[in-house]
Amino acid sequence: MTTTAAPATAPFRFFDVHVVRSRRLGPSMLRVTFGGERLAELASGGRDQRFKLFLPQPHQNRPLLHDTGDGWYTAWRAQDPAERAVMRSYTIREQRPHLGEFDVDFALHGAEPGAAVTTGGPASRWAARARPGDRLTVLAPAVEDNGGVDFRPPPGTDWILLTGDETALPAVAGILAWLSPGTRAKVWIETGHEGDRRQLPTFADADVSWLVRDAADAAHRTPVLDALRAAELPEGTPYAWIAGEAGTVKAVRRHLVGERGFDRRAVKFTGYWRRGACEEDLLAELTAGAAAAAED
Repeated sequence: MTTTAAPATAPFRFFDVHVVRSRRLGPSMLRVTFGGERLAELASGGRDQRFKLFLPQPHQNRPLLHDTGDGWYTAWRAQDPAERAVMRSYTIREQRPHLGEFDVDFALHGAEPGAAVTTGGPASRWAARARPGDRLTVLAPAVEDNGGVDFRPPPGTDWILLTGDETALPAVAGILAWLSPGTRAKVWIETGHEGDRRQLPTFADADVSWLVRDAADAAHRTPVLDALRAAELPEGTPYAWIAGEAGTVKAVRRHLVGERGFDRRAVKFTGYWRRGACEEDLLAELTAGAAAAAED
């Protein structure tokens, strides 16, 4: 199967972008295409390539960033919360450098077909109302081998395990599109709507299972974990990539390492969101943790 070298330290740059178009992919998923004059310089590494998206406040027509140099994060944190840009992490689903475009798939939490979003976070509400010409800023890689790509199976991997919910679906799709012909992959995707199922093109020998959760019991059940516990997994050396709601991700990792005997170094896990918390809460926790570590 295809493997990659260890990631190099790579620069990320700020790009001014605008909405080119948007279209529904399913009841809870929307694809927004962004364009910009310098996007030929954006170099996605494919797979689960993440980047930072900066949204304007509701009363602004573009995000306000006082510093786009090396000190951008400190400057961003120091801004008035009512004025500073809303920052979120997303996956580059597909890039077309020759057109100066890239696509981002948004999970519209609480949206129904043809209805406006009334629940969910700032990014899903923004995406549901996005119109051509709307302006944003992104912090994205300028080289393909960059620290924003987490899916890196090591040499000697015999098969791939992927799990995620709708927030991880763009990354799962990117990984499947990247896998080499014949690579064995077992995939479980949890979503809130039957209509969110879609074709996921891949050259891999992939077995994809879709799990539609019960909205009334979503806070008490973990369909992905239940499915994994009942699954017969292939022989050989695995590499697992698990993403989505942080509590579910932690439980799946514990199952794979503790009950299935996966090497913990061969399990890449990322909490894209956490039930009951917004990204500002998570950023505050990370900042406080980093400050405490520095004091120690």
